[in-house]
Amino acid sequence: MLTAVVSIAFLFSGAIDAAAIWGGFIPARIGGTSLFESYYRLAPAGLTPLTATLVHAGLLHLGFNMVMFLYTGRESERALGGTGIAILYLAGAYAAAAAQWLAGPDVQTPMIGASGAISAIVGAYSLLYGRMRARAIGPIPARAVHVLWLAAAWTGLNLLIGILSADTGMPIAAAAHVGGFAAGLLLARPLLSLRRRWV
Repeated sequence: MLTAVVSIAFLFSGAIDAAAIWGGFIPARIGGTSLFESYYRLAPAGLTPLTATLVHAGLLHLGFNMVMFLYTGRESERALGGTGIAILYLAGAYAAAAAQWLAGPDVQTPMIGASGAISAIVGAYSLLYGRMRARAIGPIPARAVHVLWLAAAWTGLNLLIGILSADTGMPIAAAAHVGGFAAGLLLARPLLSLRRRWV
């Protein structure tokens, strides 16, 4: 809800560009080579994976993210609880930023949007509710094959989206989506176990 309210406020106040520079995750800031540091007062670099989730490029961007969040988040919360969803969201935001940095540590363009954080929830949802049709491959158990298949499918889909959006002026942060999704796959089972102990 906070993401939607803040994003809409930025969009309708005309402050979206300033907000993207202030709060977006800029990979080059990690190495201290950001061009923005000299000209703008920016959010602390360590917080920008979170502040970036509060800034969206438009209503379509925000709307798509909120639909995904509501659909997968509601179902995942039933299994993991509110605390589990909060952990997934935060871990997803940081995993998304880390993956985006690895993909381009010198990139100066701010990464904005909550889709990396939401991808963690999508990853957990896919693992918790997806039908497992995988079979063991030699010593690799069926559950591990299932996780690898989900990761490969999400990565392939996002690479395709990233390639198609590269020349549109609004490139999709494909690496961030993959990083967030991977965090969701890794955390789903541990969070489910914790939830069972808490309840």
